[in-house]
Amino acid sequence: MKVLVVSDVVSPAVYNEAAPERFGHIDLAFSCGDLPYDYLEFIVSALNVPLLYVHGNHDRPLLTDGADLEAPRGCINVHRRVVEAEGLLVGGLEGSPRYRPGARFQYNDREVRGLIRRMTPRLLVNKILRGRALDVLLAHSPPRGIHDHSDPAHQGFPALLTFMDRFRPRYLIHGHTYPRPGEFPQLEYRGTSVIQVQGHTVLEVSPWDCGDG
Repeated sequence: MKVLVVSDVVSPAVYNEAAPERFGHIDLAFSCGDLPYDYLEFIVSALNVPLLYVHGNHDRPLLTDGADLEAPRGCINVHRRVVEAEGLLVGGLEGSPRYRPGARFQYNDREVRGLIRRMTPRLLVNKILRGRALDVLLAHSPPRGIHDHSDPAHQGFPALLTFMDRFRPRYLIHGHTYPRPGEFPQLEYRGTSVIQVQGHTVLEVSPWDCGDG
């Protein structure tokens, strides 16, 4: 299926009245965070597809109608969850490495491992009943050593490597970091395609075959 993935940077090609014509073939949309909530709401209404998302470390409430909007309306937050969408099993982990004490949507690696433990029962049930734990993990930050940078805010999470080792999602899709010269936005890690997105991209996504997961 065709999936529109957005992250970090608002794309004029998407936030455009011509979007229904340009992206009318899309079956599903993902957001990896750090985007205005009204932008995500526009995607849902313009394309009439489900949008699954995780928060980025720069996400903030949006003041609308005199109240703080804490999340995009009409979208599905998959942080710490596993949901089924258009036949795909999709989970999510929000946020970046912690570089500011007490900041929202920032975590250390121990905290990320705790979030993964909360997802584990559902992942194991999927493995038993569906033959695979997960098709797609949406994350804001990358795994350690893949698409990450050396500064504290943009280092990858070692916990995501452990997650891929154990649960073998077919895809791990993230934002947060910008491509470095000569680095490919899609890399393989033990059977998982790790895909870096800045702005927007359209991916051809399919679930694991039961015999492969």
